[in-house]
Amino acid sequence: AVQLMESGGGSVETGGSLSLSCSLSGHTSPAYTLGWFRDAPGKEREGVAAIDSDGTTKYHEAVEGRFTVYRDDAKNTLSLQMNSLQPEDTAMYYCAADPLTRRIGTYYNLQRITRANYWGQGTQVTVSS
Repeated sequence: AVQLMESGGGSVETGGSLSLSCSLSGHTSPAYTLGWFRDAPGKEREGVAAIDSDGTTKYHEAVEGRFTVYRDDAKNTLSLQMNSLQPEDTAMYYCAADPLTRRIGTYYNLQRITRANYWGQGTQVTVSS
């Protein structure tokens, strides 16, 4: 199994920035696709960003250009830099590890990260207007 633990959430005003971190342990592998998804009240669980072992990334269109996902396999960490935050970004954010997806191809569906085998306990991000 893979254990994940998020940190870095908090409250910011519209236009602000936050950086989320995720520490992985257990039977992790650089071959796994990693990513972030979010849960907001009254909304469907939403894949935010994913990154595969080659560094190929995929972003939800709502965050493209504002969020950047990074991975450091030597340190077993995953990060999400979030800039120009908007109230609609308010959600609980979870990092996830997907052992079943090894490459993000042209037709990769970002919602796969919401069904990943492993995820953390979540960190709250609140953006006030």
